[in-house]
Amino acid sequence: MTDPPTPSASTSESQLLPTLGTIGILGGTGDQGRGLAYRWAIAGLDVLIGSREASRADAVAIEIGYGVRGGANVAVATQADIVVLAVPWEGHLDVLHSITAAVEGKVVVDCVNPVGFDEVGAYALDVDEGSAAQQAAAVLVGSRVVAAFHHVSAVLLNDRALGAIDCDIMVLGDDRGATDVVQHLATLIGGARGIYAGRLRNAHQVEALTANLISVNRRHRTHAGIRLTGV
Repeated sequence: MTDPPTPSASTSESQLLPTLGTIGILGGTGDQGRGLAYRWAIAGLDVLIGSREASRADAVAIEIGYGVRGGANVAVATQADIVVLAVPWEGHLDVLHSITAAVEGKVVVDCVNPVGFDEVGAYALDVDEGSAAQQAAAVLVGSRVVAAFHHVSAVLLNDRALGAIDCDIMVLGDDRGATDVVQHLATLIGGARGIYAGRLRNAHQVEALTANLISVNRRHRTHAGIRLTGV
């Protein structure tokens, strides 16, 4: 196992790490979940990954290394202080209902992209609540729901040769204390910035933009992200 790249967090940011507690990533055995787990683990955070099958999560946690541990989704949601939803859109609602009690009062970060594919390419799906994040807020009424991490490439997150990822993370939510926490989480990914991008009602267009990025990446055979200028 190679040594991890040096995280970009400043000394003052590192001093804030204990306040974040344990990060639980549901759907952590998928590419995005694995990548986020790796980046936060090498930044010094205590990371759990969840899956429908605890044995699957345990196996992937061992693959990731750096102290990452696995478990069933509900168990991880119960143990974690901050919960990240990185599950497929198709299973999003079922997972929300299964963890409602476990995430009461917690910051829940939804990075799910409701995107479909046909013979033409990727396209944004309609969500009755407006967006995946708004669906999460409607179900998890006792939680502090934030939308973030939609546009950071899973391929880049999992590339251990990369010490920095050239990407901004748009963070949306109605609880500014919660969005501040998630912006800080974003800065712990080397090269990334967390930028407040509005209320949760604006999450739809952020999630939908993923379909455009998929099209860019397919045409140019790259892993493009988003950079916001002038900030």
